[in-house]
Amino acid sequence: MIRVLLAEDQAMVRGALAALLQLETDIEVVGGCADGLVAWAEAQRLRPDVIVADIEMPGLTGLELALRVRERGLPARLVIVTTFARPGYLRRALDAGVSGYLLKDAPAQQLADAVRKVHAGGRVVDPQLAVGAWTDSDPLNERERQVLRLAGEGMSSADIARQLSLSHGTVRNYLSEAIGKLNAGNRIEAYRLARQKGWL
Repeated sequence: MIRVLLAEDQAMVRGALAALLQLETDIEVVGGCADGLVAWAEAQRLRPDVIVADIEMPGLTGLELALRVRERGLPARLVIVTTFARPGYLRRALDAGVSGYLLKDAPAQQLADAVRKVHAGGRVVDPQLAVGAWTDSDPLNERERQVLRLAGEGMSSADIARQLSLSHGTVRNYLSEAIGKLNAGNRIEAYRLARQKGWL
C-alpha cells in the first residue's frame, strides 16, 4: 500500500481528494491536515510515502513543507495539487524538491497515477507549465521575496524590520531591489506582479 498524507486547508477539497484516493486498491490515506505546520508534524509522526499538498496553506505553504521534508531527510515524496497555473510556482516547487505538480482541474485519475509514479521515483509535471517555468525565470532572491510578501500584506518597513530582525535601511534596500527587478512603480505593484507570476 502507498501511504498518503493530505495537506489542504479547504475541508471540502481535502475530503474529495481523500475519497478519490480511497477508491484505489493500492493507496491508503493515513491522515489529512488543514495547516502546513500540522502537516509537518504529521509527516514526522506518520512517515507517509507520499504527501499531497496545496501551495497556499496557513502555518507553512506547500513549498515550505516540501523544503522541510527534503532538508530533514524524510523519505516522503511530495505532490503539489493547486489552482495556481503559474510557472513561477512550478519552478520554486521543483527547486524545493517537489516530485509532482498537478492542477486541481486535471482529471481525477491523474492524481492516483501521479501518486503511484512519484512513489516509484518518477516525476509528474503539467507539460505546459513546465515550458513556462524555464522561460520565465524569477529575478527575486529569497530575502527580497520575504520582504515583498510582508509589504504586500500591509506591513510597514519598520514592522518588517522588527519581524525579520533587520535594520530599517536594509528592508528599504530589499524593497527597492525587488521593485527595480520587477520594473514596478511601487511596492504594491511589485507585490501584485510577483504574485501573478507565482514568485511569492
